[in-house]
Amino acid sequence: MTRSPHRWQLLLAAACIALAGCASVKPIPYSGLASSSYLSPDTHNSRVPYRYDTAVGWRSYQKIILDPVAVYQGPDNQFGSMRDEDKSALASYMQNEFAQKLGTRFELVNEPGPATLRVKLTLTGAKTTTPVLGTFTKFDIGGGMYNSVQAIRGKEGAMNGLVIYSVEIYDALSQQLLGAYITKQYPNAMNVGASFGALKAARVGIDKGADALVQQIGMH
Repeated sequence: MTRSPHRWQLLLAAACIALAGCASVKPIPYSGLASSSYLSPDTHNSRVPYRYDTAVGWRSYQKIILDPVAVYQGPDNQFGSMRDEDKSALASYMQNEFAQKLGTRFELVNEPGPATLRVKLTLTGAKTTTPVLGTFTKFDIGGGMYNSVQAIRGKEGAMNGLVIYSVEIYDALSQQLLGAYITKQYPNAMNVGASFGALKAARVGIDKGADALVQQIGMH
């Protein structure tokens, strides 16, 4: 007795979703970060599970230094089996994207001075989109239902890529840590376009993260 294509699709979707749930990456306060001991859990924000805040008048800062994006080398990194060239590609994309977005609010400079922030970004983990399955689960019955619920909840989609990184913000002159956080960013679970290409979803996550940082320090 042969299984119908419809039943086969449901079984495959269920397997994909089960694997996606097991493989969900939960960020940690990486021990090799300078801000690690300052970070506290934020149970109300799944995209920013750890943060450190101080009372800062961001509007008093007009310039910003963006350090070269670092790729975290600690043993508690969350890259899995990602290739080094993919990590480098994401770090390069992050550097360009954050510079462009921050440049809409701040003057990008290279030297410390008055009214100047220094931002250090560290790529601590990432996951690529599973070829074919990342797109398939947007359309089949089981995967479509799962991803629809995930989209409503603001969670990542099945078999889709993501990016995890830290943001550390300093006063450039005093070197005082003004704020820090760990964030996991990813596309909407029903974003079909972001499922094409192994790194596309992670890049979309970087785009969203850059917008969030500008909103945090550029608009208050």
